[in-house]
Parts: sequence; structure tokens; C-alpha cells
Amino acid sequence: MWERAALLRRIETALLSVGILLLVVFVAAEVGGRLSASRALQRFEDANLNGQNVRPETPVDFSLWSPQRIREYKESIFNKADLPLAVLRIPKMRLEVPVFDGTDDLTLNRGAGRIIGTARLGEPGNTGIAGHRDGFFRGLKDIAAGDKLDLVLLGRTEQYTVTAIQITTPEDVSVLGPTDTPSLTLVTCYPFYFVGSAPQRFIVRATISPANKTGSSIASAQIP
Repeated sequence: MWERAALLRRIETALLSVGILLLVVFVAAEVGGRLSASRALQRFEDANLNGQNVRPETPVDFSLWSPQRIREYKESIFNKADLPLAVLRIPKMRLEVPVFDGTDDLTLNRGAGRIIGTARLGEPGNTGIAGHRDGFFRGLKDIAAGDKLDLVLLGRTEQYTVTAIQITTPEDVSVLGPTDTPSLTLVTCYPFYFVGSAPQRFIVRATISPANKTGSSIASAQIP
């Protein structure tokens, strides 16, 4: 009987030690993940030719993210650490996300990505930017016509105004077609909380704001 009790105590002690170790690992990963975007944006600031302040006010906010997306984000930041091409800011959402080139899994796990084939960042035309619906772009569920977007590039910042919102199918590539006015088209899957592979796409169109002009007219958002 005494030997059994001693064995149970040893097992209990071992399980407690494992639990503490796992807790330490989790806390370390959590802190590392929250600081990683700050590091990416800090590197962008260091490279900014105009010295503009693009340092994030707060670390990445994971409050709307799915547990799986958080895990994949933390894994991705240890696998690749190149400089973002730009930083997308949406003040209403308190979003500040590095924008990379391409939409492969590794890219979208650690930020947003320019859709290949659309206009390059900062150039005339329609630039498509994709992001995960259960990660950085989940906050788009609260966006509305008239909201402001800032695209921070090396040496300058461009401000855009949301002009239209729509829901479409993955096959509808017309939303990425060329435009006469410099535009950003944000793309994410929809519905935002759909379990499994989401069947639709949530599209946000924003056009560049006229320089030194306020109160420009805004088209009403349309959601089918």
C-alpha cells in the first residue's frame, strides 16, 4: 500500500512538472508572437527613407483570431523574416499589418499579401491585398464605406477611402480588374466564422483620397 502511495505521489509530481513546463513554453510563445509583428514593422521603419513613424502602438491583437491561425502565425515568423513591402493601417480596426508579396500560406500566416497579377504597391491601378478571415482580416467584418485606410510605403504614406463592400464567389475575378483610379481591393474569405472552407469572398474596395482634400463624396457600400 505504501509503495502504491509513493508511486502515485511521484506520478503527481511528474505531471505537475510537465504542466509547469508547458505553461512556460506557452507564455514564451505568446509573448514572442505578439512582439514579432512589432519587429517586422520596426525593420520597415529603419528602412523608411523618409523616417516616417510606422512603429506599432501595440503588439498584434489576437482577440479575434482562431487558435489555429495564432499557432500558424507564430510558426511562420520563425521560418521567414524578410522586410515587408508596405504596412496597411486601418485606424477604425486598430489594425497595422505588414504587407508582403504573394499569397502563399507562409506569407498569409504572418501578414497580408499582394495578389500577384494586380498592380504593385504604390503604383497606379488596382492593387489586390489578401488576408485570412480568422487572422488579421477578421476585423473587416466591421468596416464601412467612408472608413480610411493608410498604405505606408518607403518614403510616403497614401490614404485611401472605402467606397464599396461586396460579397462574391471565389471565381469572380472581376473585382481585381484594372482601375483608372489608384485603388486597393482587400480580399478575404466569407463568412468570417464559417467552419471549414468558406464558400464566398468578402471584398473591400478603397480608392485613393484626393491630396489635400477633405470631405470627398463616398459611394454607399453594397452587400448582397
